Amino acid sequence: MLEIKNLKVSLEEEEKQILKGLSLKVNPGEVHAIMGPNGSGKSTLSNVLSGKHGYRIDEGSVECLGKDLLSLEVEERAALGLFLAFQYPLEIPGVGNMNFLRTALNSQKKIRGEKELNAAEILKKVRAIATDLQISEEMLRRPVNVGASGGEKKRNEILQMCLLEPKFVILDETDSGLDGDAMILVSKGVNNFSSDERSFLVITHY
Repeated sequence: MLEIKNLKVSLEEEEKQILKGLSLKVNPGEVHAIMGPNGSGKSTLSNVLSGKHGYRIDEGSVECLGKDLLSLEVEERAALGLFLAFQYPLEIPGVGNMNFLRTALNSQKKIRGEKELNAAEILKKVRAIATDLQISEEMLRRPVNVGASGGEKKRNEILQMCLLEPKFVILDETDSGLDGDAMILVSKGVNNFSSDERSFLVITHY
């Protein structure tokens, strides 16, 4: 599923090396947790795997789902089946949640050569997932994460994950900043989404 070999990574504009020879293998159906103090490179790893700019690969390789992950663009990694739930989900003013979800799903289907879904089909899928996560219709109509609490933003990330059905999921401190009720809902969403063909890399302080 994922194999990292001797990965060394620095910030592009600095000489400081953050990842210093990380190797990791994650098989299908496995959940791996990465823990460590602030500044140890946990979020750097998730950013590099997802394709965020600003990092320099000094050495090493990453293979994911049979592909050289580091050679792929961000959208290609997403279509391949990689998903990152952000530690701090962004607000996107002016972009409706449903429009965002529909565009993301159909963009990936188009890259994979699959049949795109119409608005009614996507709405049915989204509502079913949203009900389990206690996400309201009002929240679905909002711009992405605008005016949302920390718990709502994290639940929205899990909604995106369940809709897109990725094969390899990175949860970057999704548990941080949640109260007990929100933690239960997010955990339920993740657990219901687990399968023998899907793997998780969980970055956490807990």
